[in-house]
Amino acid sequence: MAMSFPFPSRPSAIPSSLRILKSNPALGCCAAARSPSSGASVGAKADLLGLIADQERGLRTQSDPRKRAEIIAAVEALGALGRGQVTTGSSLSGTWRMLWTTEKEQLFIIKNAPLFGTRTGDVLQVIDVEKRSLNNVITFPPSGVFFVRSSIEAAPPQRVNFRFTSAVLRGSNWEIPLPPFGQGWFESIYLDDDIRVAKDIRGDYLVVDRASYSWKE
Repeated sequence: MAMSFPFPSRPSAIPSSLRILKSNPALGCCAAARSPSSGASVGAKADLLGLIADQERGLRTQSDPRKRAEIIAAVEALGALGRGQVTTGSSLSGTWRMLWTTEKEQLFIIKNAPLFGTRTGDVLQVIDVEKRSLNNVITFPPSGVFFVRSSIEAAPPQRVNFRFTSAVLRGSNWEIPLPPFGQGWFESIYLDDDIRVAKDIRGDYLVVDRASYSWKE
């Protein structure tokens, strides 16, 4: 989902558990979102995660058209396996951590954060389907964060419409509110227990995994 920002260090490594991707039957909330072709999806996920592992969340991809095309082909291959999935239900809720994207605004911040005397930590999407809310979050360790609040409306099987409602730039002991701006949609073209792949109204792609923690304002 593209965001226009007023102004994230290297990303956390892709967990080794995602290199050999296995469904977890214990996660019942996600079962309905699993790909119907589990064997094929394991291989397709491994291929995609292998391709993006050294891309610094997409920074390197920007200057390598061949690599970009290869990754997008892998994204679309996984999306083809997810065709027919309903990805707008409760399994969409959670804290999602960005692994790779083509979104220029977010990549600009990742690249240029040191110019502002800071660095970027995790870049997140925090979605609550029941409450119809979404926060796009960029963290600046140890205590800085920029987040954009949005209201969302599911349009099954895979589309979510969103409208930005407010934005906040926050430090350890200060906070700057910013005006709301923007609306659009994104489609989660593949979703399972481990990762989600999305593309949006502008044709940008996003690959995220389920964070090991829950982000809250």
